[in-house]
Amino acid sequence: MEIVKYEGYNLDELIQQAKKEYGDEVKIISYEVSEKGLIPFLKKKKYSLFVQVPTPEEGFFDILAKEEKNQEVDRFLERIEKMIDKKIEPLKKAIVKGEVNFGEVPPHANIAAPLNFAEEFKEFTGDALELIKLLIKKDVDPKIAKLLVKESCGFDIDANKFDLNTSFFKEALVKAIEKKIKFKGPLKIQKGAFKVFAFVGPTGVGKTTNLFKIASELVINQKLKIAVISIDTFKVGAIQQARSFSNILNIPFYAITDSKNLKKTLQNLNGVDVVLIDTVGRSHYDYWRLGEMKEILGSGSDFMEISLVISCNYKNSEAMEIVNRYRTFFPISEIFFTKIDETYKPGILLNLPIKSNIPVSFISTGQKVPEDIRVLNPERIANYILGESV
Repeated sequence: MEIVKYEGYNLDELIQQAKKEYGDEVKIISYEVSEKGLIPFLKKKKYSLFVQVPTPEEGFFDILAKEEKNQEVDRFLERIEKMIDKKIEPLKKAIVKGEVNFGEVPPHANIAAPLNFAEEFKEFTGDALELIKLLIKKDVDPKIAKLLVKESCGFDIDANKFDLNTSFFKEALVKAIEKKIKFKGPLKIQKGAFKVFAFVGPTGVGKTTNLFKIASELVINQKLKIAVISIDTFKVGAIQQARSFSNILNIPFYAITDSKNLKKTLQNLNGVDVVLIDTVGRSHYDYWRLGEMKEILGSGSDFMEISLVISCNYKNSEAMEIVNRYRTFFPISEIFFTKIDETYKPGILLNLPIKSNIPVSFISTGQKVPEDIRVLNPERIANYILGESV
């Protein structure tokens, strides 16, 4: 494969030229934006588009042949898997019947011990015990469940154990959440106050869509002057989506690639109340890329609030790993939850803010812009956990 570069003043025309020369399946890698001209107000944006195309030694027919060969390998592996399944079928049946003894688990095996519910929660009784069971079913960490329920308990002298001192589960849970979780509250910004918010997080959590839900609230309801900056220049589609949203809201949009450009852009945004920065999705295991993003955001970090965007359908352990790794690079000021509509076990809403001690701000309830977003508060979290209407 080789990389071909196109330059011009219209990005769409460059993309069409690449497709005309190499076909619709040409792979667009990235593009860069620069300004040309000596007079500031007459400067034109110049685009550099980079695409990946087959070399003469490896044309499309060569790629197709490789794909066919890969399919043959897949079919061969499928036959091997069927043979293995056939061989181990008697062993499966013996396991089900209890005829196989695996012996003791070696001491070095990293297997979590099963929860001994009766022993772990022996100090609780009645409704307190029932609430703990419900929380655990919703994927709340047992230790977090115990911590929260105890906040709403009194001592039952007859049973010599703790029980809820409220009549309803929701009342007890709201009371505990108020004590253990910090909330940012509604986003209220004074006109003339220059505020900068950046949205960071892994790929696919919905940063761009939810950034424009916030932008819509600030423009339509609070009548503020907004600008959007994107540093997600690795995917052409992401830039086009952000630009389309910005055009609908009639707000300025900028795409930049380095810290020097960010600093310069922020300095030139006169009369703007709020700047929202959209970032490229980065794996929390990719330290190199996270470091690059930190370098770009670094020029505005002194007055920037950084929201970590987390999907509610993440496993709790993975979500905590994301928080820990991102907070080593960025001063995370809040957690923004998304995709609550894609899970029925939202224990992450309790586990993550309590374990990380980071305030929570918003929750996304769907893909619609701008309506599918809510401000998080104790009652709303309790409703999600208990499965009540929100």
